[in-house]
Amino acid sequence: LLSKQVKTSFARAVSIKNLLSHPKSGGEVTVKGWVQKIRIMKNVVFLDINDGSCHSDMQIVVTKDKSRKFNYGDSLEVKGQLIQSARNNFEIHSNEVKVLGECKTTEGYPFTPSQSHAPEYVRNYLHLRPKQKKFASLLRVRHHALMSFTDFLNKNGFINVHTPILTSNDCEGAGEIFFVTPFSEKVLKEMQRPGIPLENAFFDKKIFLSVSGQLHLEAVANAVGNTYTFSPVFRAENSKSPIHLCEFYMLEAELAFQSNLVELSRFIENMLRNVTEDILLKCSTDMQQCGFHYQKLKNLFDNSDNWPIVQFGDALEILYKNKHKLNTSIVSNDGLSKEQEVFLTKHFDSPVFITNWPKELKPFYMRSSKADPEKVDALDLLVPTIGELVGGGLRENDLSRLKQYQNSSLDWYVQLRKFGNVPTAGFGLGFERYLLFITGVKNIRDVIPFPRWAHHCFM
Repeated sequence: LLSKQVKTSFARAVSIKNLLSHPKSGGEVTVKGWVQKIRIMKNVVFLDINDGSCHSDMQIVVTKDKSRKFNYGDSLEVKGQLIQSARNNFEIHSNEVKVLGECKTTEGYPFTPSQSHAPEYVRNYLHLRPKQKKFASLLRVRHHALMSFTDFLNKNGFINVHTPILTSNDCEGAGEIFFVTPFSEKVLKEMQRPGIPLENAFFDKKIFLSVSGQLHLEAVANAVGNTYTFSPVFRAENSKSPIHLCEFYMLEAELAFQSNLVELSRFIENMLRNVTEDILLKCSTDMQQCGFHYQKLKNLFDNSDNWPIVQFGDALEILYKNKHKLNTSIVSNDGLSKEQEVFLTKHFDSPVFITNWPKELKPFYMRSSKADPEKVDALDLLVPTIGELVGGGLRENDLSRLKQYQNSSLDWYVQLRKFGNVPTAGFGLGFERYLLFITGVKNIRDVIPFPRWAHHCFM
């Protein structure tokens, strides 16, 4: 009975997206949305409303009534006839218009109708930012990108796993982690055991916000096969960079029975090609609102040539030969700067995989290269304008090597290699960086609803 009531409630209003996709002139419809524009004529008022289902507005024709006034931003419920206008556009000739919520624009509302606002200004009003049509377009692209990634992985037999937010691991080993402890000192004192510091009393050990779900995914992949997770991760980085956040989302996957770095690279490439082509096909209108160059991105993915796979040492040689074109110093022990990463994508005129990294530049769990024990079978995928988008590699299976890095909090990880272990490979994709790449948005704080970065945690 409850499900029938819910269906009936939603059936009363039709989304503007559905109306414009399958218009039937003359039919009576009900729509709900927010006023975007108001044009007052002699006998009628034209209202453009948007309900968030698509970028396009629906024009409402309202008989002029001096007793009624509408404001930009008002939420309305409109009943009327869907009519094809002389310009072949569809509009609703209203029979009834109900104001559901008034927008008091004179009481501090920060946005002006029909005016473009700078992203830096809009970012000051995160709670109201979704009302900006450009940002609403970004949210729809973000939604569709997530659906497309999960659809691709599901169709390829991956199982979704919820990895924990609270963890005793720092699997990246960088130390840029958030320490977690209860706010209540009373609770901590009640729970404290002998020999345990007060700040660790709740779990009897130090606990952090997760920087990655990868190690947990490996545990699951060793029992059920290919797995993935889409989760928030946290980095305590004091950075003002336009490509860094303290809280962001990662798509991470582990492939069981996989020990070939080229095959892993081609899987990542195939996934990104499929997802991006799907977004270009289904979200082109919203993508254009974000400021991206449709044809440039389309050309990049229409090229059927496989993306180059280049060893780290060979990439350094290319950079040395072109150092006069670079502003940053080339230091092999420091890895690649963003400028150098982007230069390599320009050099190959394509996304490019960088493989066979020096072991000191990658985490302990990357497999040592059989050809050179000073290298590991790791990869970074570099893409134009962004640089690193994906990091991954083959996982170390050699117990003796793992024990060199072992600490007590990772005993369980080493133990995985003792009980029916299989070779695994995996990767992590920064979701917000991917959105920067495909949309052309300049700052990562503008592709996530509620960004967190150093000194900023509003709401």
